[in-house]
Amino acid sequence: MNRVFVVVGFLHRLIVLTLLLVLPVFAQQEEKATQSLTAHEIVSNLEQRNQARAKALHRFEGTRVYSLHYRGFPHGYDAEMVVNLTYQSPASKEFTVVSQSGPKFIIERVFKKMLESEKEAGKDQSRTALTEENYEFALVGREEDSEGGRYILSVTPKSKNKFLYRGKVWIDAVDFAVVKIEAQPAQNPSFWIKRTEIRHSYRKVDNFWLPAENHSESFIRIGGHADLSIEYKDYKIAAADPLPAPTSLAHSKAKGPVAAE
Repeated sequence: MNRVFVVVGFLHRLIVLTLLLVLPVFAQQEEKATQSLTAHEIVSNLEQRNQARAKALHRFEGTRVYSLHYRGFPHGYDAEMVVNLTYQSPASKEFTVVSQSGPKFIIERVFKKMLESEKEAGKDQSRTALTEENYEFALVGREEDSEGGRYILSVTPKSKNKFLYRGKVWIDAVDFAVVKIEAQPAQNPSFWIKRTEIRHSYRKVDNFWLPAENHSESFIRIGGHADLSIEYKDYKIAAADPLPAPTSLAHSKAKGPVAAE
């Protein structure tokens, strides 16, 4: 039982790590990018648009479903918690628990600690934001699909901050917003955890990109694994301003015809 406490007690840090990326990722559609950019130019656009988006989005509401499935010593555990969220700029989040099921220690030590950590972390994002101050970036590819182009960047943390990560991020080539993350924590959160893989995705809601799904899978040294996930749904944009036109030189280089809504 103590080993299970050690495992799940650290899992909330892994979700908070990716949740720290959620706050600045709101995006509105802009001009269609037609030329390739350097990694520095892509990140410069991302940082500039993140600042504009943070000012534009004033309030939104949504629902989250937190789920944890642990299989291993001494036996399996399953837990779920449904939460309503109200976000008010610049950094206020109010959570209301709608329902919960499963072992109390998972509800209290993982799910509710995640909520507490997210509220605290949102007050100062400078040390954890996806910026050139915190990460080294390299352009490793570009994808095209039915939804448009995506720049693929590798990210390597510059410090040993426990909430940073290493891996890849997919950046929308039009909106300059994070679309997908595949990564591992920069620091292993526990000796008992052999490896953790994080996947996070976003979707557009009323011209804003918001979190869609988060999934963290941890492999335990003593055998077994834990799957921790968050489903984001029922969004409502309650108050937002139009985004100003981009002004960076990097975006001007990529500027092309206006994409149809």
